[in-house]
Formats: sequence, C-alpha cells, structure tokens
Amino acid sequence: MALRAWQMGNTHIEVAICDLTKESVDAIVNAANEHLKHGGGVAWAIVKAGGYEIQRESDEYVDKHGPVSTGEAIVTSGGKLNAKYVIHAVGPVWMGGNYGEDTLLFNAVYNSLLRAHELNLKSVAMPAISTGIFRFPKDRAAKIFGRAIRKFLEEHKDTMLQLIRICHIDRKNGEIFAENMEL
Repeated sequence: MALRAWQMGNTHIEVAICDLTKESVDAIVNAANEHLKHGGGVAWAIVKAGGYEIQRESDEYVDKHGPVSTGEAIVTSGGKLNAKYVIHAVGPVWMGGNYGEDTLLFNAVYNSLLRAHELNLKSVAMPAISTGIFRFPKDRAAKIFGRAIRKFLEEHKDTMLQLIRICHIDRKNGEIFAENMEL
C-alpha cells in the first residue's frame, strides 16, 4: 500500500507498506553489512525467503573481493525470491552523525540504483537502509533517500527504471519516511 508517491520523468517513486521479500520486482535491495553475513533484520528475512543460495553467493563474493565498503552495493541472484536479483547495499551504522554517516547512506542508496541501472532493470524495491539495527534516524534517512534518488534520476535520464519502491514492514516507520522524504 503506497503512502506517498512521486513521478520523475518515466520513473514512479513510492514509499509503501510492503514485505520486501514478497515484492514482484526485478531486484530488491538488502540492507547488508560489509561481510555480507545475512544473520539479522532485513538481510536474514531475505535469505530465509530466498534460500541459502543468496548467502553462498555473498560468501563467494567476499572471499574473492574482500568486504564491501560502506556506501557500496553488489549484486547476487534472487534465489527463490520473486526478484531476479538482490542488490546488497552496505549502509552506515549511526554513530551520532559526525562520522560521515549522511554521505555513506546517500552513497548506499545511489549505488543501489546504479547497480539496477547497470543491469537495465525496470523495477527495484528497497528497505529503509541503516534505519533498523544500524539505528540511523528515520526522518534524517528519508531526506537522504530523497536527495539520492533525485540525483540519480537527474544524472541517469536514460534509465530503464520505471519503479523505485521504498518498503516498510510497519505503518509507523513508513509514515515517518512519507512525511520526510522529498524529491
């Protein structure tokens, strides 16, 4: 259920109440840690729903390339999910706001969209990266999401992305995002 929506060019952006693991989109974004160990929060729910293949591919990536830097995003298959891909975005742990957390979150959102664009995807659903167990303030994160999405769409007018959905499992957090996100 959409709480708020915007249109930029050919792309529909919405904040919605939804279960990320059940979204029928080309890719979902995982709020990951740098070692891609999907043991809690959204990451655990994604592996539980999509199967161990997602964790195996994540482990193989880290074994080959090392940990994923905060602000970066990498791609694995979607396993048994409706989504073909999982884009694993490493958001920052909130440490009070004086350690570059805003820029790192901006980069995580932007790079997630960039991975979807590079794959010529039409739809992506993402959680409120870093606002769960990483404790990033939700109102502040919503503003950063809006800036990152706007900048991405301004810089990639040729994107195939027709839908960007920010999923919230509960209404309270969805409303915080809907009230604070601007494009």
